[in-house]
Amino acid sequence: MLFVFNSLLLGVGLAMDAFSVSLANGLSEPKMRRFKATAIAGAFAFFQALMPMIGWVCVKTVVSYFTGLQKAVPWIALVLLLYIGGSLLIEGIKGSDEQKTQRLTPKVLLIQSIATSIDALSVGFTIADYSLGSALVCAVIIAVVTFIICTAGLEIGKRVGMKLSGKASILGGVILIGIGLEIFITGVL
Repeated sequence: MLFVFNSLLLGVGLAMDAFSVSLANGLSEPKMRRFKATAIAGAFAFFQALMPMIGWVCVKTVVSYFTGLQKAVPWIALVLLLYIGGSLLIEGIKGSDEQKTQRLTPKVLLIQSIATSIDALSVGFTIADYSLGSALVCAVIIAVVTFIICTAGLEIGKRVGMKLSGKASILGGVILIGIGLEIFITGVL
């Protein structure tokens, strides 16, 4: 039971960045269809489960190589989120009379998913003493928690986005840049 509780807490902690990005995505596309929202939450959940498993495999096999990569994680997340957030911010500032909305492409979703889950690689170190089965169960719990939290973030963002109209892209960009800076600062300090 403690294992499940710890896995749930891990899932909540890891999902916070993905929640914020989901919120920003909902803000920038308030008329998003349910299928797209489900696909977005699913992508975040998949990568939040994949990264700890990659970390677990690294610890079990090539731990010395992974240690060097761990120092690059905050930098990678910062660059990716600054790029996406900056693009949203620029689009929101440029705007137009017909109010363009920033559409979330598969490429952007992939970048967001990796950027928000890359810090979960280090979770592989914390679950390194788990068996493969236990590590997989932990990853599935993390994925389910992330999916639920991201779905909530998208819905909240969509509802607030309708009220904010043209300023949603600017707010979404600022949120993404803030997340990138937060990951960077906490990762470097």
